[in-house]
Amino acid sequence: MHDIRLIRETPEAFDAALARRGLAPMSAEVLALDGRRRGLIHAAETALAERNAASKAVGAAKARGDEAEFERLRGLVATKKDEIARLEAEAAEADGAVRDLLMGIPNAPLDDVPDGRDETANVELRRWGAPRVFGFPPKEHYEIAAAAAGMDFAAAAKLSGSRFVVLRGAAIRVHRALAQLMLDLHVEKHGLTETWTPVLVRDEAMYGTNQLPKFAEDSYRTTNGWWLIPTSEVTLTNLVAGEIVEDAALPMRMTAHTQCFRSEAGSAGKDTAGMLRQHQFEKVEMVSITRPEDSRAEHERMTGCAEAVLQALELPYRVVALCTGDMGFGAQKTYDLEVWLPGQDAYREISSCSVCGDFQARRMNARFRRGEGEKPEFVHTLNGSGLAVGRTLIAVLENGQEADGSVSLPAALHPYLRGAARIDPEGRLV
Repeated sequence: MHDIRLIRETPEAFDAALARRGLAPMSAEVLALDGRRRGLIHAAETALAERNAASKAVGAAKARGDEAEFERLRGLVATKKDEIARLEAEAAEADGAVRDLLMGIPNAPLDDVPDGRDETANVELRRWGAPRVFGFPPKEHYEIAAAAAGMDFAAAAKLSGSRFVVLRGAAIRVHRALAQLMLDLHVEKHGLTETWTPVLVRDEAMYGTNQLPKFAEDSYRTTNGWWLIPTSEVTLTNLVAGEIVEDAALPMRMTAHTQCFRSEAGSAGKDTAGMLRQHQFEKVEMVSITRPEDSRAEHERMTGCAEAVLQALELPYRVVALCTGDMGFGAQKTYDLEVWLPGQDAYREISSCSVCGDFQARRMNARFRRGEGEKPEFVHTLNGSGLAVGRTLIAVLENGQEADGSVSLPAALHPYLRGAARIDPEGRLV
């Protein structure tokens, strides 16, 4: 959420930031609502002062026997009481209107984010690894014999409908091994704290990480009001909601492996085949809570943590800086990691690492104190995939496929699979 004081002080800069995201100016609308809110608060405070003065004068009028003045002042106190109640209610309504408006405005991009309307303006920063040259036409993951044996889309459709899968045998064992490898790397080498969180959350948590109010249709809500998390960014980040964190505790670096749920609203017809875009999936998430001056460096560090997983799995990838028109609602700056999928002959997103500044911290009132007696400041928050487990499985299968329908697995996975190095064409670990 934006700092209303900055909008008051620099409305032109606020509108310029929105323009970079392709949005019309909004400072005038925000400031008009804010002005009305402040005016109502001032009027309520003035009425309260008048009521208090009249209340004191009531006793004096009674003492000197001025019955007419006594009755006038008593009536004024009653009138002011009603006026104060009305003004406070209107001020609260105006405050809610300002908050609702600010809640729906995306974060301001950092200066070095490339400008552009959509993904065509994203900027490739670097590549790692060379795509393998196959001696046969590579297949998509669900067409590879070794993988197809363990992916049952028909059974999932019978249970739940489209965009679900039932995994069996080697497929689910490799999927589980990938998640464990990611966690081990992040905890043992990258210094993140493994955390287990609920997958059902209250409205407040979704507001805190900007899934609400704008993106309600992208998530699932239960009949009793809980939301199924789209990623554990929601729960990990909200662990500091309403808190004042001590300076010595920063940076906080966390990771969690959870189920995630997305309605995929607006994605009709996109990636309908296979596991690439599912309603239910697993992800190993990374979240950092930092001091303001450290968040830019932490963004680079977090991206490196995600890259390390791809490098351990020997998967070619590229790092892309998202432009202003393709960046997420809450992000100041985002790097996407795109893994090479030979079956599609394309790089596809497998991780998105974003720095959000104090945008989420303001929504959830998450602060830190630099020292004894110091005024609390808002923390900065960051989040990134480390990685999406299902998409990593797809990449491992497609990059390791062989002409006979088997799949050669990366050496880093062998210890997690009791030494197995391949999935044979019948779908067995060998």
